Amino acid sequence: MPILECVPNLSEGRDQGVLDAVAEAIRAVPRVCLADIHRDPDHHRSVFTFLGPPEAVEAAALAMAGRALELIDMRTHRGVHPRIGAVDVVPFVSLEGLTVEEAVGTAHRFGRTLGERFGVPVFFYGVAALRPERRRLPDLRRGQYEALDVRLKDPASRPDAGPTSNPRSGATAVGVRGILIAFNVQLASPDVALARAIARKIRESSGGLPAVQAMGVYLASQGCAQVSMNLLDYRKTSPWRVYEVIREEAARRGVAIHGAELVGLAPRPAIAEFLARGVPGFRPEQCLEHHLAQL
Repeated sequence: MPILECVPNLSEGRDQGVLDAVAEAIRAVPRVCLADIHRDPDHHRSVFTFLGPPEAVEAAALAMAGRALELIDMRTHRGVHPRIGAVDVVPFVSLEGLTVEEAVGTAHRFGRTLGERFGVPVFFYGVAALRPERRRLPDLRRGQYEALDVRLKDPASRPDAGPTSNPRSGATAVGVRGILIAFNVQLASPDVALARAIARKIRESSGGLPAVQAMGVYLASQGCAQVSMNLLDYRKTSPWRVYEVIREEAARRGVAIHGAELVGLAPRPAIAEFLARGVPGFRPEQCLEHHLAQL
């Protein structure tokens, strides 16, 4: 059976009632497995991970988006994570028995329906991008939600689907990508400058580790700084390698690691070291293989 994964990121991490309503909309779609929900009040962001047959996942993604757009108002949103909309980004990942081209077809169909049905500007990114300058998600988020209305007035920034403005909901990036591992490391220090310095050291764009994106933020709820990361290819740079480099860089400045956490799911080989060492924030049920076996 073909298996497609969807990992939408929503700009809501504080109102549990909103997240419960979104989860209920996903679970109501038959044959879809809602595998993980990661809520972060400081980022003011939540990541849902669900998978199943492509047509069911597409239906669940539309149900998820409809409920989220109904409940989230970007005009009052503030958080530490870059974002452009209430349903900020909807990536699809081909897991089993599905070509990348078929996943792109799903992404394009979903994105166009999203734009037409809910009146949201939609940009296609990653493998699904229709324009080369829109392949990278950070480029689409430049200026964030606050600069979006001005950007959308520029004909060169016209969205790929949907209208050219929706102040309440912002815009949505819809794409297809490979397996991405999102994880965070908390430092035993409130020094956000240190977290940002470590992020510069490890991210590929600054000459650091291959396929690593990173930023440093302050977590008010925990009173500490965090290095927040996306690993675009864990085979090039493993999560454990990144963790060790962060530990070494922090130790050089007299700071220890306070904690770490995986956001969503990951292949078992990618997090095996964390599981073997019993690192809190990494659980066996976050292994992608666990949910594929159930399906």
